[in-house]
Amino acid sequence: MKLFLISDNVDTLVGMRLAGIKGVLVHEKDEVLQALKNAKAQGDVGIILITEKLYLMVKDYLDEQKLKTHIPLIVEIPDRHGTVLKEERITRYIREAIGLKI
Repeated sequence: MKLFLISDNVDTLVGMRLAGIKGVLVHEKDEVLQALKNAKAQGDVGIILITEKLYLMVKDYLDEQKLKTHIPLIVEIPDRHGTVLKEERITRYIREAIGLKI
């Protein structure tokens, strides 16, 4: 299984390519959706990394996909400028999944 990056930042894309992770650079919502479909169609992609800004652009679609399919795993990552999501994500996932506040 391979990793694939969908990024809106050239520096993030180049850094991941240096680590051996292929990816694409996109900026518009329709480009993001097309890149997701292309990555899923490859068949050997097990994890899709997507920068947080792009994730927020297509959040509803990705949340629906995360509920429907387990492979590929879709993970939002910060770009080189840092995170744009303020809330602790792991705590939020636990609270949403099991309804407990920790």
